[in-house]
Amino acid sequence: MNRTMKMVVVGMAVVLAGLGVALAQEVQAGAAEAQAPAIVKQTTCPVMEGAPINPGIYADANGKRVYFCCHACQSEFKANPEKYIEKLEKQGITLDKTPVAPAATPSPS
Repeated sequence: MNRTMKMVVVGMAVVLAGLGVALAQEVQAGAAEAQAPAIVKQTTCPVMEGAPINPGIYADANGKRVYFCCHACQSEFKANPEKYIEKLEKQGITLDKTPVAPAATPSPS
């Protein structure tokens, strides 16, 4: 095998090795995505099961925001929030976090 041919073979080997590394990284990234838990948003009321939520009716408890279909369900939740939070989480629902209020800005004197 002449020198030019050897250089071509070595060059191809380097390219193929690089492709192999890139493919391995892609496979690892895909595996990491597959292991990441899916985020399932709340769409139904935890009190009146199956009723669609009204995004304007909610309650915050234990750092989590829970939405309801009506104010009556909101009141029912407030009597025992842990019960309904646990119920939603067992269903695989990822509850929104309670938003943090912005820090008060001192008014100019």
